[in-house]
Amino acid sequence: MNLSRVALAAGTAAASVVLLSGTAFAHVSVQPEGEAAQGGYATVNVKVPNERDNASTVKLEVNFPLDHPLASVMPQPVPGWKAVVTKTKLDKPLTLHGKQINEAVSKVTWTADGSKIGPGQFQQFPLSLGQLPHDTDQLVLKAVQTYDNDEVVRWIEEQKGAEEPQNPAPVLKLSAAGADHHGGGSATTAPSASASASVDAKAGHEDEGGHSGTETASASPTDTTARVLGVAGILVGVAGVAFGLLAGRRRSA
Repeated sequence: MNLSRVALAAGTAAASVVLLSGTAFAHVSVQPEGEAAQGGYATVNVKVPNERDNASTVKLEVNFPLDHPLASVMPQPVPGWKAVVTKTKLDKPLTLHGKQINEAVSKVTWTADGSKIGPGQFQQFPLSLGQLPHDTDQLVLKAVQTYDNDEVVRWIEEQKGAEEPQNPAPVLKLSAAGADHHGGGSATTAPSASASASVDAKAGHEDEGGHSGTETASASPTDTTARVLGVAGILVGVAGVAFGLLAGRRRSA
């Protein structure tokens, strides 16, 4: 009997841990595609999981910090969702590409328009961001998630210590500024990597057929030499035959 109670208690504890860890990790987050470098431009995905078993997500609001304002925030169309970009006037204008920007994006709102995020599902909402600030290594993008049963979950708590808060705000980590300010260092290295891949692919294709450019170049002089020797041999043979005929005639005479 005691063993049964111990087993039951252990099972309950294990189930509680699983449930709590699932809740802790299933939150709204923001993830860059490639690198998000200071002073550059980036494409990011706002990932929204549905945490409820009996309701669907029908609305998401993502707020952008005005202490590190972004002049450009462009949502990529998502089927079944309507996106609205809200801008706010800045106290201190931004200078971007030699032009003064007096307002910045403060919020993007996605509302279900024929689609929902159902139980056990998630949805990604892509955004193009720029120009990223130089004076911070992260952007805190506070989010508000609304379900079709009118429940609202506010992902707005900033992490202060090692322990993650119950409803953490999405955080976009920024890497150090590189030489290229249009998407980070990965954009600058992509062409050479692509060129190398092209050269390797070409070399591999030629090797598969057994005829590389080097082999063709080295074979050409050999072929020419063989042809010259062949022609010379024919001429020598003809000369030998002619000499034999002349010698025969002289003997007959």
